[in-house]
Amino acid sequence: MPLSRLTPVLRQSVEALEREGRRKGYEAVVVGVLPPEGARGPRYLLEGYGAKPFLRMNSNSYLGLSGHPALKKAEEEAIERFGVGPGAVRFISGTYKTHVELERHLADFHHREAAMIFSSAYATVLSVVVPLTTDQTVLISDELNHNCIINAVRLARPLEKMVYRHLDLHDLEQALQKAAALRARRVLVLTDGVFSMRGSHAPLAEISALVQQYDSQFAENALLVVDDSHGVGAFGPTGRGTEEYTATRADILIGTLGKAFGVNGGYVVGPSDLIAYLRETSPMYIYSNPITPGEAAAARAALELLQALEGQERLRHLQAMTQRFRQGLLSLGYESFPGAHPVVPLVLRDRALTNRLVGYLREHGVLATAIVYPVVPKGEDSIRFQVSAEHTQADIDEVLGILQAFKHDVLGT
Repeated sequence: MPLSRLTPVLRQSVEALEREGRRKGYEAVVVGVLPPEGARGPRYLLEGYGAKPFLRMNSNSYLGLSGHPALKKAEEEAIERFGVGPGAVRFISGTYKTHVELERHLADFHHREAAMIFSSAYATVLSVVVPLTTDQTVLISDELNHNCIINAVRLARPLEKMVYRHLDLHDLEQALQKAAALRARRVLVLTDGVFSMRGSHAPLAEISALVQQYDSQFAENALLVVDDSHGVGAFGPTGRGTEEYTATRADILIGTLGKAFGVNGGYVVGPSDLIAYLRETSPMYIYSNPITPGEAAAARAALELLQALEGQERLRHLQAMTQRFRQGLLSLGYESFPGAHPVVPLVLRDRALTNRLVGYLREHGVLATAIVYPVVPKGEDSIRFQVSAEHTQADIDEVLGILQAFKHDVLGT
């Protein structure tokens, strides 16, 4: 029988995750969305829960744009014109006008020469880091970078791989010194803009200054590569992400269309020569379909909306709701990591208690997700709350009230 000897091994692995409280397991199936009503924002209906409405606090859709009429209209018009799928990879069957227009607008939005879109931000990171890595390249990565950066480093074949302690600039400088001593020709310093499990941001100004300080010691430059998937659209005075928040510019910037912009896909922006090189060498661009023409049209509509008055008002509301929720958590005596981003972790440092609180929240109509080892370091078991521009003051206060009740009913405090 196929898999007969492998199947027990796989089953035991999943059962071990279950015993340890680390199995992701059940995935909520959304079967409907109830529009905002009165003082409350939208609610979600889940399979198996009948008409019970849920407040969603675990979505990356920071600006709440996925159901916006302007995005739906843009996608529907593109579907009518071009169909629902791209047909093949871009160099084989050609690209679509909506892809080209989106890339031009992304470059303009980030004040870069050129942009290039991919099927996801994960694919973008892999398809930027690996082609830019030679056997004379050193890769230097923050220890808490996202899994996509970790796997990009694993797949690459550099001269040396180095990991510096989280946000430790002294450790980063020592890594740059070691890279120079190896006589590497090229160095890529890799960091998240916003660290998605903590909601904290990288000090890009200080990191960029260090990279520039050592740049002259490498024949092919020291480059700062930033994946700001959680930052772009949700962070900074006008939503241009961690670069804007820290008044710094990365050498290579990666972002996503699937979080604050509410659509799907990833992208990279940078000099036109870099983008031309990546179009010839990036495996997930050459050998994988792009996002659909409709998705590209919707993403462009999201980009335009963010820069308009409505988008800026959504961004300010998001910032206000984030501050309200963060302050509320702290006032209740819960622990969180410092930050200004709409990712607001509730840190319990206990896996069983974390899972128990997630269950309590679901019982009371709130969707939130437990984040436990190995997604976060041991001892940092958390619930990652994510604030959205869809949330109202009443929504935020409702969640805070449930968290207060948990402390009273369950913790006895």
